[in-house]
Amino acid sequence: MLHDLFTPSVQHALDLVGIFVFAISGALLAVRKNFDVFGIAVLAEVTALGGGLFRDLIIGAVPPAAFTDLGYFLMPLVATVLVFFLHPHVERTQAAVNVFDAAGLGLFCVTGTTKAYDYGLGLTASAALGLATAVGGGVLRDVLANEVPSLLRWDRDLYAVPAIVGATMVVLCIRFDTLNAFTSGAAVLTAFVLRLLAMRYHWRAPRAWNRRSSTSEEPEKATAQ
Repeated sequence: MLHDLFTPSVQHALDLVGIFVFAISGALLAVRKNFDVFGIAVLAEVTALGGGLFRDLIIGAVPPAAFTDLGYFLMPLVATVLVFFLHPHVERTQAAVNVFDAAGLGLFCVTGTTKAYDYGLGLTASAALGLATAVGGGVLRDVLANEVPSLLRWDRDLYAVPAIVGATMVVLCIRFDTLNAFTSGAAVLTAFVLRLLAMRYHWRAPRAWNRRSSTSEEPEKATAQ
């Protein structure tokens, strides 16, 4: 099904772009944490490939694509070199990085959902793996950097919700036999725009109703997601 939506060359190019942008966000966090060059490379690789690796292991697509395509492995290393030498300049383009990160989020939630369905999973499980593909690398990045994952924090703009919406659109299209290049593109665009709007207007998920806690709230910090 995935090859029916995009040609293999287009799919590969889109994957590489998404991997590169996710790797940039991981490498930048490593620099902020004062990691050495090996730590920067590890965080870049994990952020870029972690979600897809988790998905492929769950659905039995082994060896995972991250280990069968050299480009997938090398692209985070390119991001590592770029950030290692030019991180002050990359930091100044953080807004652009966030835009591309949002695009990668939209793309990976759709392709992850579609690939999971291709391997025989049900609609709900496919959507869950689409979400994991999109946000899994970021969760692993934050855990390795000793941070509470961004998508679990109340003081972060919506990140998982746009991916959930995109993945849900895909499974609904599959359910009603309307999934094609146009509808899958609409799902990518919807997740992308929702993420941009969340960053622009600082949309956040609600916390517990009638929340009562003596725990002091952690001050908001401007960190990449």
